[in-house]
Amino acid sequence: MRTLMTLSILAGLILPTLAYAQQATVKVWPDGAPGARQDANYREETIMDNGRPRVSKVTDPVLLVYLPTPEKVNGTAVVICPGGGYGLLAIDHEGYDIAEWFNEVGIAGIILKYRLPSDAIMEDKSVGPLQDAQEAIRIVRRRATEWKLDPQKIGIMGFSAGGHLAATASTRHGDPVYPAADATSARPDFSILMYPVISFQQEVTHRGSRTALVGREPSQAQVDRFSNELQVNGQTPPAFLVHSTDDTAVPVTNSLLYYQALVKNGVPAEIHVYQKGGHGYGLARNRGTESGWPKACRGWLKARGLM
Repeated sequence: MRTLMTLSILAGLILPTLAYAQQATVKVWPDGAPGARQDANYREETIMDNGRPRVSKVTDPVLLVYLPTPEKVNGTAVVICPGGGYGLLAIDHEGYDIAEWFNEVGIAGIILKYRLPSDAIMEDKSVGPLQDAQEAIRIVRRRATEWKLDPQKIGIMGFSAGGHLAATASTRHGDPVYPAADATSARPDFSILMYPVISFQQEVTHRGSRTALVGREPSQAQVDRFSNELQVNGQTPPAFLVHSTDDTAVPVTNSLLYYQALVKNGVPAEIHVYQKGGHGYGLARNRGTESGWPKACRGWLKARGLM
């Protein structure tokens, strides 16, 4: 009897973890990425940084699919773009943790392990990540029935440089950066932008992200093209933004500029600026007031009929 009780307790501890495990890995480009170059010396790497995995040199982008349990599923999905300055992917606290948090509230969390800009493997490194993000949204829409999703409730979320990618996918979803296989829309239905790089204008940008994507001496036309506050229009999806005033890596001005552009264009938007928090805090568990953003985000999603 004591053994049975012990097994029951263990099952109760293990099953909740298993409930939010990754269910599938889906290649973004099963037949090869558009505009790809081959370099035998360029291979995906995972290193540990203070016990945290960091992924770099992605050549074969994939979707890591976390689906909520049947009793919780509500039909909403979010494609998650981890940050890392377009040089690596902070795939744990800006990927795995976020997907599992979404599952807890009935939302499918789908991590995009995207290609990082590199001349070694891309003909045009400035659009490589955007190609992956657009196709990721299309894949999720195409598989909506299979994954029990509503194709009109597919959002995108990004952290730091991943926030730049998510904002670019939101403002330039109609750009033909590769020949799409069908007419499936690449437009996200909403975006969640966490301490995002928004602008490539010199006075406010995160220089490392800008250099990685468009080089050390981009033209002003390139800078403007990848400054997402300048690309907002009436078709840009609604956004929820989070930033901290004391962020010394990516100035809070980035989020403020995007928020102002959304409001100017009549796009629903909500912004939460915290006094402290710095940069790169993910779910911000057991921290300061920035720990309140997940609750605020749930409220926003619920108000928009996404939960």
